[in-house]
Amino acid sequence: MARSAESLKREWLAALAQQKRASVHTVRAYGDDLSRFLAFLREHKGGEVDDSVLTCVSQADIRGFITRRRKEQLGPRGVHRALSAIRSFFRHLAREGVLDNPVPRTVRAPRLPRTLPRPLSKVDAGRALQEAARKKPGAKGTDWIAARDAALLTLLYGAGLRISEALSLKRKDVPLPESLVILGKGRKERVIPMLPEVRAGVERYAALRPAAEASDALFLSRRGKAMSAREAQALMQQLRGALGLSERATPHALRHSFATHLLDGGADLRSVQELLGHASLSTTQAYTQVETSRLMQVYKKAHPRS
Repeated sequence: MARSAESLKREWLAALAQQKRASVHTVRAYGDDLSRFLAFLREHKGGEVDDSVLTCVSQADIRGFITRRRKEQLGPRGVHRALSAIRSFFRHLAREGVLDNPVPRTVRAPRLPRTLPRPLSKVDAGRALQEAARKKPGAKGTDWIAARDAALLTLLYGAGLRISEALSLKRKDVPLPESLVILGKGRKERVIPMLPEVRAGVERYAALRPAAEASDALFLSRRGKAMSAREAQALMQQLRGALGLSERATPHALRHSFATHLLDGGADLRSVQELLGHASLSTTQAYTQVETSRLMQVYKKAHPRS
């Protein structure tokens, strides 16, 4: 009996969330990418898509989909993600014994341009933390919001956490230990030293945080639900406006700042790699290029022959 592509997609997304522990963002993005691909196949094949159609998907089909997405102004990184979603879907179908089509693995993705991390300066990072901790004038009963914002940003900058890692912390994790075990990308564990300032900021917030039976998440929204990454991004957007920071001042930029400022202070590359949880040292080496770029700018401004 034929199985519809839509039902297979739902099973795949459930497996991503439950078995692979993929983030909500990843599940949503992958789901959108695959939905677009299935819609393309329906139009291209002239009918509904089921397992028999998926078995016959060719390189030309996938390349045709990529060509259309590029015409819709999808960039190289978006194409990479779309191909990753398609490959993940077909791997799932093979694992589950539904069908085995190796074609998606043979389609080459476009080369991605190498981009450098965009850290904040030490001064701007400090200003952001101070502004986040400032009580909002005229907002009664929201002292815990300022404490929350300060604790969250201090974790990103003081420990180099990804926003998803910080928001995954639970109320029971407080007080934070001197060394915190974090489960990062690819379910890879790493141990991160917690500075006294970081631990104190989190404990202060936890003491002010309202009770929330609906969620055991440490960081809460104003409504008492688990705080989302979008709320953290909105917080940084407010800080950019209040402090006149550049558009590069995002939650992830604080993690970039953590790494860059450690290297600037003399930390070795391998240790920073472990603290960030990078699988490859080449990923961490991008931060050394940031420092080299900064030094060259100083050199050009200061040297009389420049």
